[in-house]
Amino acid sequence: MGFNCGIVGLPNVGKSTLFNALTQSAAADAQNYPFCTIEPNTGRVVVPDEMLHKLADVAKSQKIIPTQLEIVDIAGLVKGASAGEGLGNKFLGNILGVDAIIHVVRCFENDDIVHVNGRIDPLSDIDTIETELMLADIDSIDKQMKNLEKKAHGLDKAAIKLLDDAKIIRDGLASGTPARASAVDATPFNLLTAKPVIYVCNVDEASAARGNKFSDAVREKYGNTAPVLVISSKIEMEIAQIVDPSERKIFLEDLGLHESGLDQVIKTGYKTLGLQTFYTVGPKEAHAWTITVGMTAPQAAGKIHTDFERGFIRAEIISPDDFITYGGEVGARDAGKMRLVGKEYIMQNGDICHFLFNN
Repeated sequence: MGFNCGIVGLPNVGKSTLFNALTQSAAADAQNYPFCTIEPNTGRVVVPDEMLHKLADVAKSQKIIPTQLEIVDIAGLVKGASAGEGLGNKFLGNILGVDAIIHVVRCFENDDIVHVNGRIDPLSDIDTIETELMLADIDSIDKQMKNLEKKAHGLDKAAIKLLDDAKIIRDGLASGTPARASAVDATPFNLLTAKPVIYVCNVDEASAARGNKFSDAVREKYGNTAPVLVISSKIEMEIAQIVDPSERKIFLEDLGLHESGLDQVIKTGYKTLGLQTFYTVGPKEAHAWTITVGMTAPQAAGKIHTDFERGFIRAEIISPDDFITYGGEVGARDAGKMRLVGKEYIMQNGDICHFLFNN
C-alpha cells in the first residue's frame, strides 16, 4: 500500500467526478445535487512507475506489483457540518482515517450545475470547509485537554507537556490557524486540520493548461503554504477512457498538458507526505514498496514483513541505474556495484534491496 487521501469539498464542486476519473471507475454516483455520496467511496489506483517496469524487463520478472494510492470520496461538507448540519460529523470522522486531504475547489462557471452557495467563490468555499474542520478540532482538543488536566494534576510530566501544547494549538484554532500550522507538534492529538492539504482547483476544459482567475486566486492566497493543482475533472474522465499510453500522451499534448491529474496528485502527495519508493526485484516478481523518507534499512524491511525487521542482519543494495546498466543483480554484483549495509543505513529513493535476516 502506498498512501491514502480523502477528497473533500463543498457539494457540487466535482469531487465525485474527480474520484471517478482518478480511480477509473463509476463507483461514485456523480449527480447534480448535494449529498449524492452517502457513504464514502474508496478506490485504489496503481501508482505509475516507469522504473519498476524497466527493472522487471531486466530481471524478466513473471509478475509486477506496483504500489497503490487509495482515494476516499467523502460526502460534501457544508457550513455547520461540525454541529451536525448536512451529513455532519459522520463525514468529518471519515477524514481522520486518511494521510492527506485533497480539497477540491470549484473554479468553473456552469449555470446547469448548482453551487450550494449560489455563487462561484473558491476562497469563500475553502474558508467554509477550513472553518468546519477547525471547529470540529476545537471540540476534539477541548475533550482531550480535560483528560490531560486530570493527569497533569497528578504531576504527570508527559501530560503537562501535552497540555501546554494543546493550549497553544487550541488558541491557534480559535484564531483561525489550522493545527498543521501550529508552532508545536499536533501529531499526538489526531486533529483534522493537522493533516497536510493539497488544493485541487477543478477548472473548465479550456482552463486546464493555464488555469483561470478563480484558480489564480487560490494559488495567490494558498500557494505558499500548500500545493495548489489545476485539474479539469472532465478531461480526467476522458483520459480515464484511453487505455493506450501513447494515445494518452498525444491527447494530453494536444491540450497543452504534460501529465494527467492522477500523476500530479500522486507526485504531489508523495512529496507532501515525505514518501519514497524502494524495490525488490527477481525472476518471480518486481515489487515496489512505499516508505517514509529517512527510514532505515530495518524499517524498510519491516514493510515487507515484521520478521524481516526483527531479525535484520544486513541488506544488499543496488541502485536502479546500475541494475539496468549491468543487466541485473548478478552483473551488478560482479561489477562491484552491490553494497552491503547495516542497521544504520538510511534508505534512498529507488534502492533495490535484498534483506538478510534471522528467523
